[in-house]
Amino acid sequence: MRIISGQNRGQRIQTLKGQHLRPTSDQMRETLFDVLGPGVLDSTFLDAYAGTGAVGLEALSRGAKEVVFVESHRAATDLIRRNLAALKMEDGFYLMNTKVLTAIERLDEEGSRFDFIFLDPPYSEAREYHQVLRQLGRARLLTPTSLVIAEHTRHYFLEQKYNRLERTRSIRHGDTQLTFYMLSQAATEGDDEASP
Repeated sequence: MRIISGQNRGQRIQTLKGQHLRPTSDQMRETLFDVLGPGVLDSTFLDAYAGTGAVGLEALSRGAKEVVFVESHRAATDLIRRNLAALKMEDGFYLMNTKVLTAIERLDEEGSRFDFIFLDPPYSEAREYHQVLRQLGRARLLTPTSLVIAEHTRHYFLEQKYNRLERTRSIRHGDTQLTFYMLSQAATEGDDEASP
């Protein structure tokens, strides 16, 4: 695996042997960041179920202001640290070794806001898509222009709405799919009315 673009373009990313990690393929990462475009520059990015850290590392390479990596497995967390060190990335990131639902709650309490939230749970934990998307739909981590992106098998159904989140588009490559969510128009109008 390699960084596709940005200041670390072409540099290799280490991965772990075995079936625990299912890294986002180079092709799917390229598709993802083609969609996100120049909005990644100076953005805040949450890489949930980070695994190797490939998506968050790509965001940093492309100029994201801050990337938060969330990964509950210690071996994968250590791998992300090694990848950050190998790429000489010394700041602009925060690594959380905890469950994603716990991290979202903590970040929400801290008042964090993200332009992009990417999630890709292991297929064995597929039900977490619904739990995490529902929690993101209730949390205050998003702005009216924020995007939540879920990578999943095309055989796994994600709902049109999760609380205030609403599906805006889907992109399929083979058996893998990216599904995009934003705050619904009604939710953002309600936030505007609540503002002083």
